[in-house]
Amino acid sequence: MAMILVVEDDVFIRELAESMIQDWGHTILSASDVPQAMVHLRSGAPIDALFTDVYLKAEIHGGCDIARQAVLMRPGLRVLYTTANRITDNLHALFAVGTHFLPKPYTEDQLGVSVHNLLAA
Repeated sequence: MAMILVVEDDVFIRELAESMIQDWGHTILSASDVPQAMVHLRSGAPIDALFTDVYLKAEIHGGCDIARQAVLMRPGLRVLYTTANRITDNLHALFAVGTHFLPKPYTEDQLGVSVHNLLAA
């Protein structure tokens, strides 16, 4: 199974997503902001995928920043973005190349399919 770094500043949403992903047999690393995510990415842990909210409270496009840095640090890292906000062309331009998107709110089934597709890509 995969190790997935989940970056979400809303503790309820983060814990719910982590629980669902763990129920499918994956291992989770958890972060609520950019600095915590970067600690995990620099740790050398075998991270297979990044699931990040686009908008983090401390940094407006923090999820995009994390993903771009993560892909540079770990070529081939799979990225799944999420947000409840509308995705504009300007925002989409900030996404790392070859990434996936799951709009909020999402169901357990939608998250499951998105994670499966992400890992299969």
